[in-house]
Amino acid sequence: MSTRIKRKPAKYAEEEESPGPPKKTPKKPPTSSTPVAAASPKLTTPKLTTPKPTSTKATPSAPRSTARPSQKKSPEGQKERKADKDSKKPLRSCEKSRCPAKIPQCFANASDRCAGAGSTARWYHLSAGEHYCNECFDYFYRSHHQGYQLVSNWKRVWGSNGKTEPSLKSYMSDKVLPFWLQCTQPGCGKWREFPSKNIVTLEIIQSYVCGYEAGAKQGTPSDHCTVLQDHRVEQTFDLEWLSLLVMPPLLKTSPAAPFLTSYFPDGVGLSASCPIASRKGGSLTSEGEEPFAAGVSPYFQPFYQPDEQGKALCICPDVMEHEEVEEFPEFEREQQMYLALRNLVLALWAQRCKEFLTAHICTQRLVVRGLVRIKCSEILEPIVAFLTRKGLINTGLLRDPPKELQVCRDVGMGKIIVIGAGVAGLAAARHLTNMGCDVTMLEARDRIGGRVWDDQSLGSCVGKGAQIVNGCINNPIALMCEQGGFKLRKMHERCDLLGEGGVVTDLHVDKRVEFHFNAMLDAIAEWRKDKFSSSDSPLGKKIMEMHQTFMDETNLTFSAEEDRLLQFHISNLEYACGSNLAKVSSLHWDQNEAFAQFAGDHCLLKEGYHTVFTELAKGLDVRLQHQVTAVNHSADDITITLKDGQTLTAQKVLLTIPLALLQSEVISFTPPLPEDKLEAINSLGSGIIEKIGLQFPSRFWEKKVEETDYFGYIPTDPADRGFFSIFYDMSNGNKESNVLMSIISGDAVQKLKEMTEKEVMEKCLSCLKKLFPKQTVPNPSKYFVTQWHKDEFAGMSYSFIASGASGETYDVLAECIDEKIFFAGEATNRSFPQTVTGAYLSGIREANKIIAL
Repeated sequence: MSTRIKRKPAKYAEEEESPGPPKKTPKKPPTSSTPVAAASPKLTTPKLTTPKPTSTKATPSAPRSTARPSQKKSPEGQKERKADKDSKKPLRSCEKSRCPAKIPQCFANASDRCAGAGSTARWYHLSAGEHYCNECFDYFYRSHHQGYQLVSNWKRVWGSNGKTEPSLKSYMSDKVLPFWLQCTQPGCGKWREFPSKNIVTLEIIQSYVCGYEAGAKQGTPSDHCTVLQDHRVEQTFDLEWLSLLVMPPLLKTSPAAPFLTSYFPDGVGLSASCPIASRKGGSLTSEGEEPFAAGVSPYFQPFYQPDEQGKALCICPDVMEHEEVEEFPEFEREQQMYLALRNLVLALWAQRCKEFLTAHICTQRLVVRGLVRIKCSEILEPIVAFLTRKGLINTGLLRDPPKELQVCRDVGMGKIIVIGAGVAGLAAARHLTNMGCDVTMLEARDRIGGRVWDDQSLGSCVGKGAQIVNGCINNPIALMCEQGGFKLRKMHERCDLLGEGGVVTDLHVDKRVEFHFNAMLDAIAEWRKDKFSSSDSPLGKKIMEMHQTFMDETNLTFSAEEDRLLQFHISNLEYACGSNLAKVSSLHWDQNEAFAQFAGDHCLLKEGYHTVFTELAKGLDVRLQHQVTAVNHSADDITITLKDGQTLTAQKVLLTIPLALLQSEVISFTPPLPEDKLEAINSLGSGIIEKIGLQFPSRFWEKKVEETDYFGYIPTDPADRGFFSIFYDMSNGNKESNVLMSIISGDAVQKLKEMTEKEVMEKCLSCLKKLFPKQTVPNPSKYFVTQWHKDEFAGMSYSFIASGASGETYDVLAECIDEKIFFAGEATNRSFPQTVTGAYLSGIREANKIIAL
């Protein structure tokens, strides 16, 4: 069980509940001559006394009788005597400081002697407007009453599931308080008290109307709606009402419950007496496993489990995040209410991500007793707005939101221009448009997507740019695939390594060299702990130094096969960095691993990224073949100049062009960019990898490489390092779709620049013939070779940290200028650089900045 909730909230600390004599108060005449539902006084027989004689003279008298005169105990007589006695008792107000209830009314009505709105020895306070009398307290507190057994049974359940101490006030809040429901009749919306013994379901909440108990139905006009709303409802909207709340709201049911079975329910805003999913928590990491909640994708895991960490876009369900505290400082000290509502919203979004989530929809799933439900429905509105603005809900492919979510609709933010219709630009434009902003996108190409570009010419979708989703849990790309119905194919983990002659590398040798390579990277991580930027050196050089040190200290030597395997792992790292390791920083090359990364399966987008981003761009004002050459931000309005001489004006500009274009200064800025911005731009490295795709008449490789999505190539000549180190099987099952795709990275990219596409194809074909000597390797029927290094609107694949730079360089590049010029793209995302997901999230980040202004 979780140990995160370590103390009982001070704000909701229990008041003394043991019965005792009330405070002495001077007697006052009652405000009413007929108190309502006063407690029944104990009837006593009047004592008879013999009158004293008025004279000492003896007088005859009747014999003295010891029997008392009989009394007729009629109900009418009892009521008269009870009313007469209660009329002499003062009506007490609530003793809670600042409670406005002058004549409280007992909501429990549990005891036959319930005071109602009459006189009682003491009122017990739950909120401003919710009290129970001393008689009902006695009914549940005294062991000879039936209520005592009810509380005892409840305490056993609460004690076995909950973290907090069960008390009578907890019981009253959890079991006795009535529900409050809002009328759904058009034009009404009044809140009404719902009998506490009734079970509240989603159907009742959605169809409730005034007079529901009397048979009124939704859509049928009723006089019940003309009845005034209880005055206590208006009190819940007062600023001080929350400070007078004694018990935190613990939800009877919540969409978050199935996700939080490993936590104490009352530590995450749930009632400890309500049954939640019996299955105990555990991370779900692969498709096909049972999800936390029925109908929820296993890739949607919005909450950390106890003692879990390192998963991107996960939220701790039992503590507020830093940004949440900044947005809702009133909940910083006592967080239970906020956590209960935030958890409900996030879980509900995970269950229904294909439509916009509003505060009204969330309120319908809000099941909690008492007037606090009205307060919660009010607080849900800013919580939903905040989570929407942050891109945690109501994001992805959704468009045309309801007006209540368009927070910028009537603010007058002015025109926003997004330069570049790649992933970051599309994400920002969609988010800003959904928020009600006026957005125009300018794209130099004749297509959207930027460095994400899919090829369909080979009979199967092959990404010339990205096509793999690295880590699907909570990944916004996986979310958009769920929303759009796009299929993800889980990539197999096994990767056979083939040498020339078609020999499959021995698995034990492969694991041994892989362990050695990772050990060298760990040694570099230890070496750099106390180093400064001035001590930086190329990563490739440092790896070979560590390797040589290991050889010298152990007197071991690597075989020729092991040397070739080492070169393969170096080539694979160059593929990840997009550069020869001689240019990569040994101090900061993996700085993003200090942040939580996306976990779970690596998946292939079978239909390509273009299907996702085409859907994302629908409804946006995207102007293709609009190449920007200058941005003048010297005045209040920003002037954008296009290549054809046309000019546009805006109040905000978001640049999402690749880092290589910023380095080559294809856009001029007036005034020039700040020095620290220019230094950051030129400090980062612009990495390049190229791809080759080939379509064959047959799948000649399938018998040798079975049940895997890729295989590796171990070249004999070290000079071939970087050429075709990995081959991906991109076949889609169609007989004509026999497609392989491979990578060119590191120094091989420089050699490729001097080769024709045909020469690259022939070199790749020669490599395949060496790997499959016993198979007939036919000439490809079609092929392509990417030329990202020649692309005038890209010039690169993705960024890397060059020697002398650091992770802070990403942050500097992401800083806005005068709250007018903003920057997005994978090279501005310190946590997730080099990825499509990182580019997407950078667009959401900058859109959030603009909205916050």
